[in-house]
Amino acid sequence: MLEIGMTQEVKATVNDTNTAIAYGSGGVRVFATPAMIGLMEKAALELADKVLPEGQTTVGTLVNVKHTAATPVGMAVSAKAELVEIDGKRLVFKVDAMDEAGSIGSGIHERFIIVLEKFLKRAEGKLTGK
Repeated sequence: MLEIGMTQEVKATVNDTNTAIAYGSGGVRVFATPAMIGLMEKAALELADKVLPEGQTTVGTLVNVKHTAATPVGMAVSAKAELVEIDGKRLVFKVDAMDEAGSIGSGIHERFIIVLEKFLKRAEGKLTGK
């Protein structure tokens, strides 16, 4: 059961696959903003997935974050998601990212609870026009 105040943290290490250069989002060999956002989303996804019934998951619908500090290759990073609002199927998370030196980003992330089979059928319908 989802409850306000639940948290989940995930970790990664900055390497050549998650730099701004690798993502094409910049020309500097530091942790990419899209990689930070992905880590934040992963924390929120894992939080929801550990309590949702089988056949349900969440999809991201909004990201509003600031990336405030650079993290070099080789440094560990983590992201934490805290569930701060439940509005029907809409979930709102406060998200924070840190490296070994301190905060590197924060903001809000929203996800929507979906029934996976129905969602995939609707998405795949775009291929056939149905």
